[in-house]
Amino acid sequence: MRYGEVENLRNLPSRPFTGSELFVRTFDEGMSLVEETARYLDGPGRDEARNLSRKGALLYAGESMRVTTRMMQTASWLLVQRAVHDGDMEPDQASSSRYRLGSKEICLGATTDNVEELLPAALRDLLVRSESLYRRIARLDDVLFGRDRETIPGAHRHWSRLEQVFGRD
Repeated sequence: MRYGEVENLRNLPSRPFTGSELFVRTFDEGMSLVEETARYLDGPGRDEARNLSRKGALLYAGESMRVTTRMMQTASWLLVQRAVHDGDMEPDQASSSRYRLGSKEICLGATTDNVEELLPAALRDLLVRSESLYRRIARLDDVLFGRDRETIPGAHRHWSRLEQVFGRD
C-alpha cells in the first residue's frame, strides 16, 4: 500500500473504501496470511518448536502468540469492513471502538534481540510480514476512523485539547 493510496481514501465520498481496489488487495493479502500462519503454526511450526532450546521454545511461544494476535485482529478488522461493503453492517457501527483495530501494545511490542538466532526462519518471516500488514491496517484504521485522541500520550494529548478549545486553524 502506497502512502498516496491511504491519503486518497479521505477524498472518496462517492466510492467507499470497502469497494476500492486497495481494500480488495488488502483483504486478499490479509486472509491469505491468516491461512498461511495457521497452517505453519499447526504443522511445521510445531515440529520446529520441539527442536528449539529452552530459551528458543519460550521465545517461540511468545512470538507465535504475537503473530496469532496480529492475525486475529487483522482478520477481524477486514471482516468488519467486508460486512460494511456487503450491507450487513452500517459504516458508523464499524467505526465504533468495538470494531477498531486493537491489541496494539501486543502486536507492535518490541521483540528480543535474539530472534535471528533462536527462532526458525519461517516464523521470523511470518512475524515480519504480519507486522507490516498490521501496521498498514492500523494506518487505514486511523485514516478512515480517526485516531482515538484519549490514547495519544504526553504533549500530543495537550495539543489536541488546545485544538479543540481554539480550533485547528
